[in-house]
Amino acid sequence: MKTLTDAWDWLADASHWSGDDGIWHRLAQHLVLTVVCLVISCLIALPVALVLGHLGKGGALAVNISNVGRAVPTFAVLVLLLLTPLGKFGEGPTVVALVLFAVPPLLTNAYVGMRGVDRDIVQAARGMGMTGRQMLFQVEVPLALPMIMNGVRIAAVQLVATATIAALAGGGGLGRIITAGFNLASTPQVVAGAVLVAVFALLVEGAFELAERFAPALARKAA
Repeated sequence: MKTLTDAWDWLADASHWSGDDGIWHRLAQHLVLTVVCLVISCLIALPVALVLGHLGKGGALAVNISNVGRAVPTFAVLVLLLLTPLGKFGEGPTVVALVLFAVPPLLTNAYVGMRGVDRDIVQAARGMGMTGRQMLFQVEVPLALPMIMNGVRIAAVQLVATATIAALAGGGGLGRIITAGFNLASTPQVVAGAVLVAVFALLVEGAFELAERFAPALARKAA
């Protein structure tokens, strides 16, 4: 209990919130890293999942290949990337490792969502003379949107939690608060950093939960 009280006291200290090593600055770094990795992951995974889901071919293979990334620890990938020429490019290894970590849930959920669209609806759209592109964007994607958003939510929350490894490669983010606490042998600071990451992840989870509630309405409107 004393540790939690000391952690709260650490968080309540105004000096820990300002400056380059302050909480606000580290939180901004963490947010930027998360958003960048999420956007890159979406640009890689979603087009592949939507096209394969629309065609109904090669999706299972793509999902199985992407899921191999889940079996390899992100930290191990980061360490290996640091040993390559990519390690010279600042947070490049961290971004690559996090993107590889975020692709599987995005690809899997989007593909499953696309294949879960009622085939009778798709056939009806084809019978109305819709082109493949029209069926994809006007029928299938709107109906698969809840599953797609679920994949984005899972990836975003996982990225928030895992982006702390950036500190191990000399990057920014809330992980720097935790590593600094270990270096100073300050358990309250380590606990405070962990609490900040947990709260941030919960806030992201809540934001996407709200977005998912509006997804069905958006799908009906688009359809």
